[in-house]
Amino acid sequence: MWRALAFLALLALAAYGAVWLADRPGVVTVTWGGYELATSLAAALVGVMVLAVVLGFIWAFARGILNLPERLTLSSRRRRQARGYNALSRGMVAVGSGDPIAARRHAGEAERLLGAEPLALLLTAQAAQISGDRAGAERAFRRMVDDPETRVLGLRGLFVEARRQDDETSARAYAIEAARLAPSVTWANEAVMESQCADRDWSGALDTVSRRAALGLSDKAAMRRQRAVLLTASALDLEAGDPERALAQAREAVKLAPDLVPAAAVAGRLFARRGDLKRGAKVVEAAWRANPHPDLARVYLDLRTGDSSRDRLARAETLARISSWHPEARFAIARAALDAREFGRARDVLAPLLTDQPTVRAYELMAEIEEAEHGAQSGKAREWQARAARAPRDPAWCADGLVTDRWAPISPVSGRLDAFVWQTPPDLLGRAHAGPAHEPDPAAVTGSLNGSGPAPKAGNGAATIGTLPGGTVTPPVVPVSAKVPEVVGPGR
Repeated sequence: MWRALAFLALLALAAYGAVWLADRPGVVTVTWGGYELATSLAAALVGVMVLAVVLGFIWAFARGILNLPERLTLSSRRRRQARGYNALSRGMVAVGSGDPIAARRHAGEAERLLGAEPLALLLTAQAAQISGDRAGAERAFRRMVDDPETRVLGLRGLFVEARRQDDETSARAYAIEAARLAPSVTWANEAVMESQCADRDWSGALDTVSRRAALGLSDKAAMRRQRAVLLTASALDLEAGDPERALAQAREAVKLAPDLVPAAAVAGRLFARRGDLKRGAKVVEAAWRANPHPDLARVYLDLRTGDSSRDRLARAETLARISSWHPEARFAIARAALDAREFGRARDVLAPLLTDQPTVRAYELMAEIEEAEHGAQSGKAREWQARAARAPRDPAWCADGLVTDRWAPISPVSGRLDAFVWQTPPDLLGRAHAGPAHEPDPAAVTGSLNGSGPAPKAGNGAATIGTLPGGTVTPPVVPVSAKVPEVVGPGR
């Protein structure tokens, strides 16, 4: 509508101009080279307009002739780029489908047609990766590092290749450089934090967590949890040498993550060491309400050194009242009653646990009760040990297929922070179907999960393969590979 109105306005203006010229006739005289040309004003205006149009056509034709080589070159370049990008697209598809021969062919064609195009270099590197040509991939990534536009991507590729070759020093250097150039790159921040945790540089890891949160790379809840885990790890390292600083860090960790059992446990131990039993008990009781755990029970019962066995039993009963007789509280009471040689009390408190899917720990504790009351050669003790050999496993700290009785801030397999979870390990050995329906020979079944008896024999799901700091590691229950093949870039 507005265009129509504008057209009508211009048409009216032209008509007005024509009428104005018609009402004011005049003569235009041109004298040049002894010649004199006279014509009307209207004819002169028309002649000037025709001349302008003719000159415009001549100029356009001349420019076309002069620019013809450049246009031909540009057209050839565009066709070359189109072919190069087509080869690039086909190469990416080949990489994604795992065809190394086609990927290398298209990568060579794309690099020949596009030159130092970043995507062409990336395709060359990816084609080398899936072909197993590590040296070729590294050369391509180093060429990318030389280009400011692809420097971070090249560092990412070199980082992956260094990890594959177990060159942690180089991998760490690449990650640090990438984090310096692009602070918001997630993989670089995570790699830097993993290396700091591996070096037990907890303060540096705390700074990295804060920086990630400031950049929006992690939400507030994740940041609080990670800070709590790192503070707990630092408190554990400082517990023996600098208890005051360790206590401050443990208290902050408890505030950030009230359900983090190791934080509450170390805080309780340090309060007890300082003689502040009331505050130590308060911290452990709060964590126990949220998450009843044997580590908390152990700290709570040992708050005051020199207590009698009956005092420890009374404290275990307090935990039972707090948690409405949680199974872990029953285990704590049974252990304290055993130490106090109140065997009947220990049996009574374990009775509910023996009727509803009893675990290895329940059977072995019953065996200890029988041994303490009737001697190591008691038939009932050996019977309980035989049942323990086929019982379901108890919860433990699990991470990346590893099972241990002690918590650690990072996984020894993947280096992941806060990897350990308290859960029942998957039992792939078929403990419930390990033998015939009748009881096995009790003499062939030994072992104790609580460390008071001989080590379990291979085949019962508890054989050890190594140790974490302060704890025992059992074999992985699922296959774990620490080195997963990785392709860098859009072709992943």
